[in-house]
Amino acid sequence: MSVSYKVEEHHASTYKEEFDRTGYTLVRGLFSTDEAERLRDHYMELRKRGSDPHDFAGHTSVSRDPLRRYPRMAQMHRWDDVSLRWLTDERIDQVMTALLGRSPYAVQTMLYFKPPGSRGQALHQDNFYLKAEPGTCVAAWMALDRVDQANGCLEVVPGSHRWPILCTEKADTKISFTDITVPLPDTDAAVPVEMEPGDVLFFHGALVHGSAPNVTTDRFRRALIGHYIEGEAERVAQYYHPALRMDGSPLELDVAEGGGACGEWVEGPDGPVVQLTGTETITRKHE
Repeated sequence: MSVSYKVEEHHASTYKEEFDRTGYTLVRGLFSTDEAERLRDHYMELRKRGSDPHDFAGHTSVSRDPLRRYPRMAQMHRWDDVSLRWLTDERIDQVMTALLGRSPYAVQTMLYFKPPGSRGQALHQDNFYLKAEPGTCVAAWMALDRVDQANGCLEVVPGSHRWPILCTEKADTKISFTDITVPLPDTDAAVPVEMEPGDVLFFHGALVHGSAPNVTTDRFRRALIGHYIEGEAERVAQYYHPALRMDGSPLELDVAEGGGACGEWVEGPDGPVVQLTGTETITRKHE
């Protein structure tokens, strides 16, 4: 899948400026529509084959839940060459290098099918799970379908990457397939990111994001996600080992432990502010 690609200097500076300011940047057309369609067909075929020892559903679904028929997949790059090639693709590496100043380490692949009628994912921060230290993780979230508010596009809170990792609370599992979320003083702070197949959204590990349910009756919202950690990171949670350099070679990192201080909202003189006064008691092995 890898093609000869070079991020133009003016584009690179624009991506980095937006990433530093808001916590995310959308690179439109990083992959072609044809590439997105081939990837979509590939994962639909893998799912059609049924249960695989390497599959990871990541949630408990009731019998009528559409996610029971189309559970997400994770860490496919460990057994699927197509996924490994995408995870380490030169185009992603170049954008990541422009954002971070050096090539990242790759630690996770995920595929969300999100069929019609399925639940979304409550607001969260990725580095709560990955625990990359020092620095953070960064996601590359690629649309395989057109994604909009109707089929549950990603929603992000601009500027939240400047916050610490927030203390979690219980999520509403009627609308989210995950059971924890993070509180916000402004419930309308998240903004939708509509995308076309082949677009890739890059976002910071502290950026608060999530998605609403897919309320359509006939449209999937399939997305391919890679998680990366900054190239100077020394630790990451156990589940994400082994990390890979972008040439595909593995490297050994230390294991990051969970728990510790987390951010809580308090009322400041100019409105709500987050302070690192809480202690996280909930742990999850992975996103």
